[in-house]
Amino acid sequence: MPIERKRLVNEMNPKVHAWDPDSFLTVGNGNFAYTVDCSGTQSQIVYTKGKTPLCTMSTWGMHDYPGKEEKHYERLTLRQYKHAGRSIGYMSDDTGQETLFGDLRVNPHRFNLAHIGLQTRDPYAMKSMESINQELDLWSGTITSSFCIDDVPIHVETLCHPKQDQLSFRIQSSLLEMGVLHLALDFPYPSHAITASDYAKPDAHISELNSYGNGRYCIKRTIDAVTYDVHLLLSEHASLKQTASHEFILSSSEEIMEVNVLFLPQGGKQENVVTFNQARTACGLYWSSFWQDGAFIDVSSSIDQRAWELQRRMILSRYLLAIQCSGNMPPPETGLTCNSWYGKFHLEMHLLHAAHFALFGQPELLERSLSYYLDILPGAYERAQSQGYQGARWPKMTDPSGNDSPSAIGTLLCWQQPHPIFYGSLVRKTHPDSALLPAWIPVIKATADFMVDYVTWDQSRNAYVLGPPVIPVQENHDPEHTLNPTFELSYWRWALSEAIAFLENLGEPSNPKWKQVLDNLAPLPTKDGLYLAHENCPDTYGAYAYDHPSFLFSLGLLDGRDVDQTVMEQSLQMVMERWQVNELWGWDFPLMAMTAARLGKTDLAIDLLLMDSPKNTYTPNGHNAQRPKEDLPVYLPGNGALLLAVALLAGGWKGSNTPYPGFPKNGWCVQAEGLKRFW
Repeated sequence: MPIERKRLVNEMNPKVHAWDPDSFLTVGNGNFAYTVDCSGTQSQIVYTKGKTPLCTMSTWGMHDYPGKEEKHYERLTLRQYKHAGRSIGYMSDDTGQETLFGDLRVNPHRFNLAHIGLQTRDPYAMKSMESINQELDLWSGTITSSFCIDDVPIHVETLCHPKQDQLSFRIQSSLLEMGVLHLALDFPYPSHAITASDYAKPDAHISELNSYGNGRYCIKRTIDAVTYDVHLLLSEHASLKQTASHEFILSSSEEIMEVNVLFLPQGGKQENVVTFNQARTACGLYWSSFWQDGAFIDVSSSIDQRAWELQRRMILSRYLLAIQCSGNMPPPETGLTCNSWYGKFHLEMHLLHAAHFALFGQPELLERSLSYYLDILPGAYERAQSQGYQGARWPKMTDPSGNDSPSAIGTLLCWQQPHPIFYGSLVRKTHPDSALLPAWIPVIKATADFMVDYVTWDQSRNAYVLGPPVIPVQENHDPEHTLNPTFELSYWRWALSEAIAFLENLGEPSNPKWKQVLDNLAPLPTKDGLYLAHENCPDTYGAYAYDHPSFLFSLGLLDGRDVDQTVMEQSLQMVMERWQVNELWGWDFPLMAMTAARLGKTDLAIDLLLMDSPKNTYTPNGHNAQRPKEDLPVYLPGNGALLLAVALLAGGWKGSNTPYPGFPKNGWCVQAEGLKRFW
């Protein structure tokens, strides 16, 4: 019997009945997002520390502070590390160069394009909203908000066009006609802070208004070297007035006002702002197709009391990742909600943000952002060459340019390196007709060429070894002491094998060095029947039993082709006994659940997915908050890892031969449609 998708999706519509920054809702299209409070707009500018700010953000909205546009990497003094008998310089030490080091980290930064919020004649009235009834209709991508001010009802519909960066509002209230209520459009100066906004520099930017008649306006924004246009289309009887340098008031002489706001970057595709009804139709068609065309997992008939919460997390995570992580750039870890790490993105997290799209039958939502690697490939070649390596070395904390950011940790991290092979393998297996595959050949070759040159031949053990210097997934290790980190070593082995298979499938020869290194990589390090974080970490389950237990992911995220399952089972058990669970991150729980599932420990897999732990918190709007961290009120790698895990648990993996092999047989009733099988 087909899954009742619409019913299940609508049952999980987030509903808000009070001012709650943990429940702020968002509309978006993958490249653009707008987060609202319970008014359906951004009625307040004030930010509460540790909570979600109200921003309007895009993939293209990046800014450099004046004088910081040129990236003077050549002025950095690099710290030298010994590797294979030579010295390699890394941007890992800010001593004596703190300003330059900080400038290169902070610039460019993502910024808040605009603040759009309801206001009343009495500035305090919006803080006294009553009878709040707000709902995000996931099936249509529309937020409806109803509330009262002084017993007068206000109704707001809010949506984002699925194909262009346009917001549309329909506001209804007699307060509009009375001239008491209006919509305000404010433009802040950019900031690298979490709010992405600075309202204290009105003289540092320009907002120029142009009127074209028939309710059409354009505000030209100039912020240092950044320019963009904001096109507005208002309904009849509505008007716009500039009241300050960067403040514009939209009002109506009737009780209904429709406002459509299109953001266009300089040099971007020219588009036309459309009416509210046109945008609503496009939005409804897109979101109904999104839910019907992709895969779906239904656990609603389960008797386990946790099933409803898992269903909620799955459905809301799919929506959040679609609106924030399916664009033409890898997303920041807080998506397009607010700034984390200045709005830059971390390429090791791209996998957790977007890989699930392919397993849920929507590979095009992953492939949108993969062209980025082709764009930055020349810079990745240069990075590898500057360090004396062959091939291409991918950055860690980066931006649209592909530059790396100085960091004591990030520049030495390497687990993002095999990711392009992971993506190529995933697309090949889930979307074999994709036009991306032949275009991906140079990426595969450059990635693998670096990987085989990055390892070192150890004559004494007759094997290739990984590191030092290297920082593994579990970032609490000394790079100069880290040798053969378990997950990275396993990932190297897996990725080189997949790279060879990828090229063979397309009739392309591979570098013979790949097979040579693959056949002679060092074994995974163990001690007393347990996997170690790395070869020089005998106290893995003692002093280092916090942060990511990444050695478990060799059988979970990967297929464990080089793993001893008995050793892995014992390692998982020891992690459950010894690890500081509150120090795990949101994506650790799902990845550990994948390991448990592949080991046949299905009850533990569900326990891990839904474990009560601060960083495994899922707020009413579906976001994975990293409590008590105040700078990560939302954290989308956790949502993406959750979807990877449930895709594995329900869809199975190579060698699994029972339906829904990762779910317990007792207490769980699972039905799935359209899932692609993991390796």
